[in-house]
Amino acid sequence: MAKFADWLSDIQYETVHGDTSVPDVREVVFDSRKAVQGTVFNAMKGANVDAHRFIPAVIAQGCQAIVIEEDPSAFGLALETVPAEVAIIRVENARASLAALSAARFDHPSREMTVIAITGTKGKTTTAHMIQQILEDAGEKVGCIGTTGVEYCGHHLPTKNTTPESYDLQHYFRMMRDEGCDYVVMEASSQAFKLHRVDAITFDYGIFTNIEPDHIGPNEHADFEEYKYYKSCIFKQSRVGIINLDADYADELLAAAPCKMFTYAIDRTADFMADNIEHVNRPDFVGIRFDVSGHTELEIQMDMPGKYNVYNAMAAISVLSLIGIPHRAIMSAFRRVHVDGRTQIVFKNDTMSVLVDYAHNEMAMENLLSTLRELHPKRLVVVFGCGGNRAKDRRYGMGKAAAAFADFSILTADNSRDEETTDIIADIKSTLVPAGGQYVEIPDRREAIEYAMTHAEKGDMIAVIGKGHEDYQEVKGVRTHFLDREVILETAAKYKL
Repeated sequence: MAKFADWLSDIQYETVHGDTSVPDVREVVFDSRKAVQGTVFNAMKGANVDAHRFIPAVIAQGCQAIVIEEDPSAFGLALETVPAEVAIIRVENARASLAALSAARFDHPSREMTVIAITGTKGKTTTAHMIQQILEDAGEKVGCIGTTGVEYCGHHLPTKNTTPESYDLQHYFRMMRDEGCDYVVMEASSQAFKLHRVDAITFDYGIFTNIEPDHIGPNEHADFEEYKYYKSCIFKQSRVGIINLDADYADELLAAAPCKMFTYAIDRTADFMADNIEHVNRPDFVGIRFDVSGHTELEIQMDMPGKYNVYNAMAAISVLSLIGIPHRAIMSAFRRVHVDGRTQIVFKNDTMSVLVDYAHNEMAMENLLSTLRELHPKRLVVVFGCGGNRAKDRRYGMGKAAAAFADFSILTADNSRDEETTDIIADIKSTLVPAGGQYVEIPDRREAIEYAMTHAEKGDMIAVIGKGHEDYQEVKGVRTHFLDREVILETAAKYKL
C-alpha cells in the first residue's frame, strides 16, 4: 500500500477536499464499478459517458481517493456532504493524470528499460518487429507492443488498440521488466499522443517513419495539421530522435525537434543511407539486398521485398547501430527476419510464389502491388476482399488498385461483419470492371486461395492480402479461426504443390 500523495509527485493538481496524505491506495481505476476502498478513482469524460456523474456512488462504495477534471459544482457534488477522510483533487486533464498515476502505481517500469517508440502512417509494425527480432537474436530480452498485440518472453496478449490505454501500457511494462526485459519496442499512434496514453514515458529512441493523410474524421483527428502535430509529439518525449529524411515534412519536423536527431534515407544524404538496392526473385529467394553507408557500413539481404521495406529496415538499422549492436549481428539477423503478415513469403515452388500482406486500403495495396511488379512475375495475382461495416470508399479504392496493378484478381471474403460478402464484392467490381480488371468471384476465402494456387502458371506471384497476421474471420458478430498463411500451407500439402 502507498499513500495517495505518494502517487501525485508528477501531477499538477489542486486539492478540493480532504488530505491526500491520508488515504491508503493500492490500485488505480477509471471504471466506477471498481472504485472501492484502497483505489484511486480517476474520473474521465468519454465519448459517451462522463464518469464524474458516478462520483457520489464511488464515495458510497468506500473510495477515498478521487481525481476530477470538472469543478464539483458542474456535476452536482456538494463538498460539505463528502466524508472528511475522502481526498479529492482536480487536474487539468484526467487522461494525463491517469498516465502519471499508472506509472507511479507500477513504480515507473519504463525507467528500468530502454524504450524504443515508433510512429508513422506506415511501417510501425514491421519496423518494431525487425528491431525486436534482431535484439533477441543478439541475446537480449525484449518486449514488443503494437498492432499484433503484446509479446515478451514467450507470452502473447491481444490488445484492442495499436497503443493500449496508459494503465494497461504501464502494466505491460511492469510484466516485461519482471520477466527480465531490458528493452521494449512499441508502436506509438497519433491517437496515443492525443489521448495521453504515452504520457509519463520518456522514449530513449523515438522513430518517425513517414506521414500521409490518414485517421482524419469523427473520433480521430480534425484535420491533417492536427494529425501531423500529434505524430510530431514523439520527439518531445524522446532522448534521441530518428527520422526518415525522405518522408514528407521531414525537414519541418527535423527543424522543430527538441531532442538530438539522426536521419536515414534512400534518396537524400543522411546519417544512415541505403543504396545499390536490388530486387531479387530467384527460385531459392524472393526479397531484396542493399548496402548501408554513413554512420555504419553494412550489406543487407532480407526476404521481405519492396522499397518500403528498405525504409523499415533502415529505421531498424539506425536505432540498432546507435544502441551498439555489432554490425555482423545485424547483417546476420536480417537474413532471418520475418514479420507475420507483412510482405511475408509463405510458400514458393518452381511454379509460384505466394505471400500474405496486411494491405487493406487503396494506398497500401498500390504500394504492395507496385513493389511486387518490380520483381517481374509472369502474372501478378491478387486475392482480396474488403471489411464490412467500414467506409465504402475503401473497397472502391481497392478495386481501382487491383485493376491498375494486378493481372488477375480473385474477389473473396474479408471480415464481412454485418454485411453480405457478395454486396462488398459488388462494390469492388464497380470500380475494377470499368477499369478493365480481370477477375473471378469466389466468396469463400479458403476456396479462393485454393483456386489461386491450383490455377497458377509458371512464374506467377500470388498476393493474398487484407488480413495479414489476423487469425479470424468475422461474420455476423461471430469470429471463427482463419489464418491466411495456414490455409496456403494446407493447400500446398493437400494438392502436393
